[in-house]
Amino acid sequence: MDKFAIHGGVPLRGEIAVSGAKNSALPVLAACLLTEDPVILHRIPRVRDVRTMERLIEYTGASLERDGGPLKIVAKDITSAEAPYDLVKTMRASSLVLGPLVARCGRARVSLPGGCAIGARPINLHVTGLEHLGARIRQEHGYIEAEAPQGLRGAMVSFDRITVTGTEDLMMAAVMARGDTVLENAAREPEVTDLAGLLNKMGARIEGAGTSVIRIHGVDHLHGAEHTIIADRIEAGTFLIAGALTRGDLVVRDCVPEHVHALTVKMREAGVTVEEAGPTALRVTCEGALRSVDMITEEYPGFATDLQAQFMALMTQAEGISLITEKIFENRYMHAPEMVRMGANIRIDGRQAIVAGPRELTGAAVIASDLRASASLVLAGLVARGETVIDRVYHIDRGYERIEDKLSRVGAKIQRVG
Repeated sequence: MDKFAIHGGVPLRGEIAVSGAKNSALPVLAACLLTEDPVILHRIPRVRDVRTMERLIEYTGASLERDGGPLKIVAKDITSAEAPYDLVKTMRASSLVLGPLVARCGRARVSLPGGCAIGARPINLHVTGLEHLGARIRQEHGYIEAEAPQGLRGAMVSFDRITVTGTEDLMMAAVMARGDTVLENAAREPEVTDLAGLLNKMGARIEGAGTSVIRIHGVDHLHGAEHTIIADRIEAGTFLIAGALTRGDLVVRDCVPEHVHALTVKMREAGVTVEEAGPTALRVTCEGALRSVDMITEEYPGFATDLQAQFMALMTQAEGISLITEKIFENRYMHAPEMVRMGANIRIDGRQAIVAGPRELTGAAVIASDLRASASLVLAGLVARGETVIDRVYHIDRGYERIEDKLSRVGAKIQRVG
């Protein structure tokens, strides 16, 4: 099992590039099941979750071609409308194929999702929405089985709470439903907008993506398209925090500054200098003392829950008390005890973390519990005195494309060890 060995204390300097968004690639790949024609995708990141989704797409009978360039997917014939547990047990996003398979085949059998243990991410919002669209659904033996032999029909769907994957799943299900569908209280994340962009290129008629109300006019069929997915805003944010923590001078390029606005606002409040270095690049420096700031995670355009752990690492080096409130997931502080082992002063009280700083961090052996927790431990290791060894880095491989190589190129002393 691979580990990361990190020797901290080195400022990061230079340019670091952001890969395509993992959380955009997953629904975009699922959308390819909606057409018999080829779909060509650019900037698909080579991360573990994406490879799992690619294997799932192939399991349904689609073909994938990639010769060092864009990914070409042809789902001419769907031979299996199933997502088996053994294939998707390590990935939460398996539920994203539920909508496309029901829309294309009239049926689907999808294993309840697995993945990291950061709290409940119930699939009931997907299920309820599909039932509104006319699907008959039952759950047994750990699977969701959906049937719509006469096809889906448009409907009004109002989500009880905001759900990104639920919005994406229902949007894909509705594009070929009879009539119009309206999704209320829809997720506004950039990944939802990106998926809608691909679907519209394929012939769908979607309006309002990026707002809380999405309107979809069903069409008879979709055709092939070519699409480049957006930059990974969570990776961009992770690198921005890395540059500030190490007191470096780092340019994060190939990103969308607007997508990390909530983070950069908080970083500036903390005393970090973040400035645009072009339309798709941000430069981060930090010369003075860091100031503690409070933060609450919220749905987009609020502060992303996927950057909460990384921001906590930054606050361990800030003067004063920072109150971090996690409103999205109920069990997303598993990184905190590991940071405490490195010397951080963090106390957890329900959904709130109280971080007192600055505290010198020292290298230690720590264990990654989930994807974003592992990223926060990498950041802590970059600023810690001595060597930090992070176990179970397969978690970080789920969402970051060779992060150790990217960080090494800007000066970090980090290596992957067996």
